[in-house]
Amino acid sequence: MAPERSPSADSLSSVSTTSIVFDRIQEEMEKGKVPRKARARLGYTDVYTEDPLKDEADDDAETEAFLGSTGAALQRRPMDRKLRRILLIGAVVFAAAWIASLVVFVSTGSYKHASDVEHDPDADSRGSGKPVTLEQLYDRYWSAKHKSISWIAGPDGEDGLLLERGVPGKDYLVVQDVRSAVGNETATAAADDADTQLAKSRTLMKDANFEYAGQTYTPQWLQPSPDQKRVLIGVSQESVWRHSFTAIYFIFDVETQTAEPLVPLDARARVQLAGWSPRSDSISFTRENNLYIRRLTGDGDIVQITEDGGPEYFYGIPDWVYEEEVFGGNSATWWSEDGKYLAFLRTNETGVPEYPVQFFISRPSGHAPPSGEESYPEVQQIKYPKAGAHNPVVDLQFYDVSKGDVFSVTTGDEFPDDDRIINSLIWAGGKVLVKQTNRISDILKVILIDVGERHGKTVNSIDVGEIDGGWFEISHSMTYVPADPENGRPEDGYVDTVIYDGYEHIGYFTPLNNSEPIMLTSGEWEVDEAPSAVDLVNNLVYFVATKESSIQRHVYSVKLDGSDLQPFTNISAEAYYQASFSSGSGFAVLSYRGPKIPHQRVVSTPSNSISYDVVVEDNAELADRAKRHELPVLKYGTIDLGDGVTVNYLERRPAHFDPKKKYPVLFQQYSGPGSQQVTKAFAVDFQSYVASNLSYLVITVDPRGTGYLGRKHRVPVRSKLGLLEAQDHIAAARHFASLDYVDETRLAIWGWSYGGFTTLKTLEQDAGRTFSYGMAVAPVTDWRFYDSIYTERYMRTPQDNDEGYSLSKISNATALGENKRFLLMHGVADDNVHFQNSLTLLDNLDLAGVENYDVHVFPDSDHGIYFHGANRIVYDKLNNWLINAFNGEWLKISHPKPNGKKINLFS
Repeated sequence: MAPERSPSADSLSSVSTTSIVFDRIQEEMEKGKVPRKARARLGYTDVYTEDPLKDEADDDAETEAFLGSTGAALQRRPMDRKLRRILLIGAVVFAAAWIASLVVFVSTGSYKHASDVEHDPDADSRGSGKPVTLEQLYDRYWSAKHKSISWIAGPDGEDGLLLERGVPGKDYLVVQDVRSAVGNETATAAADDADTQLAKSRTLMKDANFEYAGQTYTPQWLQPSPDQKRVLIGVSQESVWRHSFTAIYFIFDVETQTAEPLVPLDARARVQLAGWSPRSDSISFTRENNLYIRRLTGDGDIVQITEDGGPEYFYGIPDWVYEEEVFGGNSATWWSEDGKYLAFLRTNETGVPEYPVQFFISRPSGHAPPSGEESYPEVQQIKYPKAGAHNPVVDLQFYDVSKGDVFSVTTGDEFPDDDRIINSLIWAGGKVLVKQTNRISDILKVILIDVGERHGKTVNSIDVGEIDGGWFEISHSMTYVPADPENGRPEDGYVDTVIYDGYEHIGYFTPLNNSEPIMLTSGEWEVDEAPSAVDLVNNLVYFVATKESSIQRHVYSVKLDGSDLQPFTNISAEAYYQASFSSGSGFAVLSYRGPKIPHQRVVSTPSNSISYDVVVEDNAELADRAKRHELPVLKYGTIDLGDGVTVNYLERRPAHFDPKKKYPVLFQQYSGPGSQQVTKAFAVDFQSYVASNLSYLVITVDPRGTGYLGRKHRVPVRSKLGLLEAQDHIAAARHFASLDYVDETRLAIWGWSYGGFTTLKTLEQDAGRTFSYGMAVAPVTDWRFYDSIYTERYMRTPQDNDEGYSLSKISNATALGENKRFLLMHGVADDNVHFQNSLTLLDNLDLAGVENYDVHVFPDSDHGIYFHGANRIVYDKLNNWLINAFNGEWLKISHPKPNGKKINLFS
């Protein structure tokens, strides 16, 4: 539907007239502080010279009409009574109207300057201010501040403790009660209550540096032991992939404030991963792809658990594709709660093909080339499984600490080696719950392993193809709920996300082998990475969900029996929340992300006997900046695209939007499966800049395939990525093109990564009929080139779906040539979306003789495009290219002809 028009767009009320007068009086007073000549030099203009209501004479228009001229003699003549009565009535009516207008004007605060008014995300227009600039975006001027509060469990079960690092005026690393760390009068009152005594502060590290063997080190990574008597410290970090790194590790003793190396005989040993045992008596670590345990009792010796680790065998850490697509982190090691067992993945990459990434400028390995080979690029060979290729083979193994042996547990019905993805694991007492899927992620198995008995069985198997033909997303939110018969939990169980009536909800599985959950939530809305926390004392589950709106996020609680679902945040106001709960769920950090200025609060939960609510970050500086700038006007809505398809959209308008004008439109999108761009979160980004500074409309649409509108909206894209997304963007663009204030000849679309793919697919399918321009950064152009775990989840394998891959590929170069022009940018050293994608597209364009595009490549830049300041160049290029497009500059160069004019280069 078309956005609603504000009544003020068509008429000017007496109140708004008064507002104009007051604003101009205030501007005059402010300008009076600047000499007239200086005002002219600085670009000031007299507001009254532009006022259409101003009389041509220089006299004061407001006083002249009422007071007359003081130098003229007045002649008294009797006035007709009827005329006098009419004038009197008119004067009274006018005075009453003026007073009423003044009251409304003052009561609404309209007399205030724009910089005095709080930023209103729902406003239909903005006051005067500065536009958003690209320089501000580069400097992170608009980034909201967020306190990084690290909750930590107390060694004796204390709740509400946080780990503070590098806080001015305090020791370097301190464990402190959250109420004393961020408290106010409430904390003081709580301290006087014997039942809510504050935990004592505990210093783990006094100084930001420590010494060993005469050398000073500064922590880059650290992790306190569960008993808080030691700290594991990583220094000299070297990045590997997005999340992984190697480091030199030390064990720091809290009492003596001294350090010793993790590997006693090699203080400079580089380690890939290290972590504490829950009993604080040992540390597991991976070095050179083998797994070890360093004991901290007895002789403090090192036990080598595996011996065949090497370039193609990993223990306890993921390979590239598991780090990127499965775990989203660098660990594949899990200690049991009692420290008696260690579970870990063994990864065999022998069959995975390699992909070469070339570096022409830098040498990431840090090794100098052999003499005479300095002119050759450094080549990094990555084991990268593309769609349809061999996947790494992963299997789960266990180490019995007391017996010192490694073992595996089989169920007899696991997926075969070449058809298995292990995507989640949690310890449940002495048992382990493992979630596996087949490689195309449409069959899920939940396996329960009794580690002590070394026996396992599949306790749940779900074929989502039989439900809706979709896929299972990877989730790591499965949470163990131990038995507590006295508290109404006779059996162990767990809470996990489940598909229920076409939406993502949460269920409570108890006992552990039960495949039929107690549903905790239901309805036409979805949970978001739930549960957030489980309060075992009060049998409460906390979660974030879209219950109020698909583009909002609120926090809720529900009992383990599925009753008493309650909002934890204020649902009467639109909001987008994130939440982080303390170890015992007695406190939470509520991060309000929008639509107003973000802020953070530490609050007590219903589980707590005290009431606690403290703002820890109000982003006052950001709020002040928002007042002083012309941020875009935001309009949210839905569009009915027909055939039961409805999509959310966000329209960003210039601050002084005029519905009588014709605006060019930039469509920005990502469009990836399960993603969401249209939300109520506060953001000032490149899209905001384009609307604020360039005065273009910027619209974002979440097409089919994206998240939080139910599986009916999400799963139709399976096996044909890009087709439905492009159709939805074209339909949405045609809707907006039909509006009076849109220039239908100037529509552009842009995106990065999946958004780059969707940009090209939309231009290809549209063939210039709706969109004129596009800008694609680091795009996938053929899903056969992308990694197997992500791609096959949505496309199945190329062997089973060759036609679908061909339809999804950006292959119709002739159709792309029907657009006025498009821009392509890519990092040459992109290890995620390989440069191969853009190169093959360019070859297709060459074969078809298509030349209506521009290309910019960035040597040695990965998917984020940062090397040698490249990220700035990306946005400079997007900005300048878009301006040229909407100015019609690209039309002038499409078919150049000599004009016969001679150019004097030396004039």
